[in-house]
Amino acid sequence: MSAGLDRTLAALADPHRRRIVELLREQPRRAGELSRALRLNPSALSRHLRTLKAGGLIEEAHPAFDARVRVYSLKSGAMAELKDWLAVTEQLWSNQLGAFKAHLERQA
Repeated sequence: MSAGLDRTLAALADPHRRRIVELLREQPRRAGELSRALRLNPSALSRHLRTLKAGGLIEEAHPAFDARVRVYSLKSGAMAELKDWLAVTEQLWSNQLGAFKAHLERQA
């Protein structure tokens, strides 16, 4: 596995971070909205957001009307490597299970 894929999987290992991704899948959100939705204090949310940013999954923007406001969104193509890895892994398992099934049918 590549380092990028390792970071992605590590970032998604926590249920709070997976919930953040689910919320951002619907639409970009401000940090305060995420904090309320997850019932996390700002410092805990900040740690989760830093991990997701380091994993390359989300990005933040500052609207022109207020530089203090942070709006988070999913990063385009961020899960491409994960999706490719899962497709290869699924094909491997499918091949293995197909071969096992054929073996069992020959034995019967």
